[in-house]
Amino acid sequence: MSLEIIFEDDYLLCVSKPNNVLVHHAYHSRNVADEDSLLQIIKNEIGLKVYPIHRLDRKTSGIILLAKEKEYVSKFQELFTNSEIQKTYFGIVRGFSPDVKTIDSPVKGRDANVHKDALTELKTLANITLDIPVKPYDSSRYSLVQLSPKTGRMHQLRVHMNKISHPLIGDAKYGDKNHDVMYAENFGWQNLFLHAGKLELIHPFTSEKLSLKANFPEDWLALFDKFNWRNPLL
Repeated sequence: MSLEIIFEDDYLLCVSKPNNVLVHHAYHSRNVADEDSLLQIIKNEIGLKVYPIHRLDRKTSGIILLAKEKEYVSKFQELFTNSEIQKTYFGIVRGFSPDVKTIDSPVKGRDANVHKDALTELKTLANITLDIPVKPYDSSRYSLVQLSPKTGRMHQLRVHMNKISHPLIGDAKYGDKNHDVMYAENFGWQNLFLHAGKLELIHPFTSEKLSLKANFPEDWLALFDKFNWRNPLL
């Protein structure tokens, strides 16, 4: 695996995490213990031990921040806690999503019995109707969405898109299996179409303004070409 390094300085390493790669192994992920985690890949490829600053689901691709020393982590995490970091995700969803929408709906936290406030801003960038039937319809419709989470709940974007009846394509837990099967059978695309594309922040140690972007994976680039959609990162 070739690691895409987006930014690096004395404090921070920013890379693009591929689909289906864990950031690090944890107790609940023992069943994939034979696979390399992102932290292990980084150590193998560039010989660096790093410390995650925030989370990114295993199935989600895109930008992630990692500290070079353990004591740097809390300073970067304060940016997330204080909403001083702008996160922009992109997703492919079922149906024609609203042009713009604010989704304000509680999401279960890591403690499954407790719901916590969660806020996501959605903007639809493109849509398409395909002459490919997906039950119960004789055609299928999809949208390219830009998602800006204002809170950082577990699976927040995946849950929120499901709640407004526009689930993400390739989401086995919250999505629509019929559409996922269609994508796999017709195009060979089987990954979750959720990509952490951009992060904007003021570096807490150097005061530098960082505007970071993670290139889309191959499935995404193939989809943009097939659907004749413009790459929103260009």
